[in-house]
Amino acid sequence: MTQYDDVWLVIPAYNEGQVIADVVEGARKTFPNIVVVDDGSTDDSAQHIATTGAHLVRHPVNLGQGAALQTGLTYALAQPGAKYFATFDADGQHQTHDVEKMVEVLRGGEVDVVLGSRFIVQNDQVPWIKRVVLRTAAAVSPTARKLKLTDAHNGLRVLGREAAEQLRITMNGMAHASEIVGFLAGSDLRVAEVPVDILYTEYSRAKGQSLINGVNIIFDITMRERGR
Repeated sequence: MTQYDDVWLVIPAYNEGQVIADVVEGARKTFPNIVVVDDGSTDDSAQHIATTGAHLVRHPVNLGQGAALQTGLTYALAQPGAKYFATFDADGQHQTHDVEKMVEVLRGGEVDVVLGSRFIVQNDQVPWIKRVVLRTAAAVSPTARKLKLTDAHNGLRVLGREAAEQLRITMNGMAHASEIVGFLAGSDLRVAEVPVDILYTEYSRAKGQSLINGVNIIFDITMRERGR
């Protein structure tokens, strides 16, 4: 038994064979319960995941990160004793010490969801394109402003069981982040942001958010808010 037996890490993975085993094995030193959703990878991701001791769920085809997160959350919710659910990236950017900190905030009982932020504390490690895109996304989104978020598209989140049971991600691609923020803004759930450290490795930078994808995110937010 460990102090984090009631925590499940949900990791969506698509063609992360180069790093996924190291990421999962590192995370399992603190969090024994991890489900990795192999989202239709065409590389050897599944084989690497199978060596780590994590639970492996596979999509036969690539459905997108939103769908992988929903699959992982549904799986984790069905596990005995699961109380807290962390969404965690497969590329090595997220740090387990941040998850520990976020879980302890939830255990305090004053909030239902804890979101990570790269911008509460000044962080010069965030690439400038990503910084501009993410700050703009937070600024143009009424739901992000309602929640007073500084980083609406941070993939590191920890949800209590009530929040995880209510969440239904229907947008399969990267637009799921906007959907999650919209869900939280329209709910009675209590939300807090905490500063987190994002590790931008050469590998993660190579796979990082492009400018055009960032523009697409902002366009998606604008259209979703207009349709409300």
